[in-house]
Amino acid sequence: QVQLVESGGGSVQAGESLRLSCTYSVTHFSTTSIAWYRQVPGKERELVARISSIRDDSRPTYSEAVKGRFAIARDNAKKMVFLQMDSLAPEDTGVYYCNAPFRFPHFWGQGTQVTVSS
Repeated sequence: QVQLVESGGGSVQAGESLRLSCTYSVTHFSTTSIAWYRQVPGKERELVARISSIRDDSRPTYSEAVKGRFAIARDNAKKMVFLQMDSLAPEDTGVYYCNAPFRFPHFWGQGTQVTVSS
């Protein structure tokens, strides 16, 4: 049974950092592109960062909103993906989800809440 669990969220002040973790017990994890999304009430889920598979050298891509502040990384041996979030701002508040957009686009975990206060 595939498990997808996000963790690491919390409440912080603007300018502080958080590190999110995603554990995704899917087969062939290393060849699976993984992405982080976030959602706030009343808005659509938006892509924050994505890391490609080892076939594409695990290249990261970021939305313009987080570029330069967030960093995505993966540990294929542990089947985990991380999102290091620095210089957090109130507009980063939301529920953060990880997902395999090209293999299992409709499979989501419970997410982890990030709240940034000014």
